[in-house]
Amino acid sequence: MNETGTAARPLTPDFTMITTEELLTYRDAENRWRASSAAWEILGEPDPGAMIRWQQIALPGRELPVRVYRPAAPEFGGSSALPLVIHVHGGGFVGTAAQCDWTNSHLAARLPAVVVSVEHRLLAPGSPLDRAADDGWDVLEHVVRQPLEWDVDPTRTAVFGESCGALITALTAIRAKRTGASLRAQVLVNPVLDVTETMFDYPSIAEHASSPTLTLPQLRLFHRLAAPSGTDAKALSPLYASDLNGLAPALVVVPTQDAVADHGRRYAERLRAAGTPVQLTEYPDARHAFLTLPGVEPQAEDAQAEILAFLRHAFELQHSTR
Repeated sequence: MNETGTAARPLTPDFTMITTEELLTYRDAENRWRASSAAWEILGEPDPGAMIRWQQIALPGRELPVRVYRPAAPEFGGSSALPLVIHVHGGGFVGTAAQCDWTNSHLAARLPAVVVSVEHRLLAPGSPLDRAADDGWDVLEHVVRQPLEWDVDPTRTAVFGESCGALITALTAIRAKRTGASLRAQVLVNPVLDVTETMFDYPSIAEHASSPTLTLPQLRLFHRLAAPSGTDAKALSPLYASDLNGLAPALVVVPTQDAVADHGRRYAERLRAAGTPVQLTEYPDARHAFLTLPGVEPQAEDAQAEILAFLRHAFELQHSTR
């Protein structure tokens, strides 16, 4: 991926009419732009206190790229194992871990922690949501089973994602409980949490269907790709999970000008009712994906600071002066 070039951002296609070929062409060009320094004005500049690199990891039946963030400060570069954050980027049918460099580099440098961001398989015909969900889970298992190789403390692990990445993160947290894996925290930012036919039956969908960062045509395309005919969509929808008790404590971040704002609100209600600790924070006038848009969304820095504080508390870390 080109991280230093001057890629031009492609024009947004008509998502109501887009063909598979057009979708693949668009996302390739869009992701090249998001991974370039040309995008920093909108997506934010990485924290110089973090080292960032791509790494291939071997998973069952495939290899998958992950983007790894580590603190660059000498005091955090020794033999002491650091907390681990498994991150999943948003986008669904478009997106790359590199679009989240601003937030993830700040977390790595300031917690400090090792952040491993999953370059999951994107939604497309023949590549539904369950494959991306497996990527999120398999990366978590891979890293925590090899703590010495990654220099992480597997007893201090959290999961974090935005939008579709938050959906994958929520599914990962549920799966962790079912398998007995230990998580300290889960962070869900503007999460999509329902991919059944009811995903459009929330007041926020109607109210913010024309938001510039997430429109109804994009959601409908997402739904068609995520849960094609024959898919058990309820099994991929945390809002339909039968048992939410005993999950990792959750921070649910909801921008109010977001079509899926009610997904996050409803899930926080369900977690609370099930006895899982949950902190719901709403950011007035913020839009979908605001955390990845610090150049145009003023509240991104406040949300980033809240996530940092939440994870620092979960990991029982002392406050940093950075």
